[in-house]
Amino acid sequence: MRIKLDKIASSTRNIPLDKEVQISPDIISQEGYIVAAKVLARKDIYNELEDVHGRMLKIQEGDYIAGVLGSRKALRGYAGYVPETINVGDILELLNLGGVIGKCNSQSESIGSAIPVEILGAVLTFPSIEERIGIPAHIGKGSIPWSESLAYSPPIIFVSGTCMHTGKTTACSEIIRELTHRGHRVAGAKLTGVSLLRDSLRMQDCGAIKSFNFTDAGLASTGDKHVVKVAKGIIQALAKWEPSVIVAELGDGIAGEYGVCEILKDAELMSFAKAHVLCASDPVASFGAKHFFKEQFNQDITVMTGPVTDNDVGINYISNHLGIPSWNARLSHKQMTDFLEKKVFESA
Repeated sequence: MRIKLDKIASSTRNIPLDKEVQISPDIISQEGYIVAAKVLARKDIYNELEDVHGRMLKIQEGDYIAGVLGSRKALRGYAGYVPETINVGDILELLNLGGVIGKCNSQSESIGSAIPVEILGAVLTFPSIEERIGIPAHIGKGSIPWSESLAYSPPIIFVSGTCMHTGKTTACSEIIRELTHRGHRVAGAKLTGVSLLRDSLRMQDCGAIKSFNFTDAGLASTGDKHVVKVAKGIIQALAKWEPSVIVAELGDGIAGEYGVCEILKDAELMSFAKAHVLCASDPVASFGAKHFFKEQFNQDITVMTGPVTDNDVGINYISNHLGIPSWNARLSHKQMTDFLEKKVFESA
């Protein structure tokens, strides 16, 4: 059966799709497989879908879309999973703006219910022009290979946070922009989270010579099982571009379920870490983060930023009580980058 798609989600981007696709009723109910679905409702908020170019498109009831089966565990968004079996006609939900589709089992009141979609079938891909038999499309095909080890990496600045929406992407952007202006070749990475192209594009807009995220390595979202191998594969792929430094964002929070802890506990990855930038929401979160880093990872935080640094109240607390340098990434990016530049390159 052939259908014409109205919108193609960015999470599918590893598999180039035409607007007209062949679909099959035989659906493999596993993360990473691309499915076609019909949008069943419209919303006034959280009602957009990011396409493969990074454009945000408003979703309309009745739209035919292509998305990727996956899970999400967002404290301030939707949580959901891939059911054990999926059949044509089943109702699932859009779990994020990147087009990850699953069964929503929890949500934040601030964004309301997730948009329901009716599953139409598995999107097929045809490995050979001569072959007329399609196979279910999976975003792992042609993706960045994972790696068990990491023999070499440029120095890495890791940027993590106490929670989602604490300014991690802003901090990465300002660091990349300022280092680029100073003549450094900077690459960007987003190693954990749920599929969205926007953050990678923003890194490139700020001057990164190249940026990859975990979807480039075939994952719709990350977890503790594979995240270290995926991270090492991404770092290896970026190293081929010969950057002088990599700025790596760890999406979600350090105590979340996307695999941030596994990355920060990996001795091989941490051997290339020259700085840890921590984005905190408030003084209590900054206090907890300092002790969390020491107890869980036996590491120190290099710099703190985020909403806690929006004025001198938080900055003074971090400096006087925690003994950690802190700057607001938006307002004092030059001073913050001065400090990080010395940490990265004078110790190299």
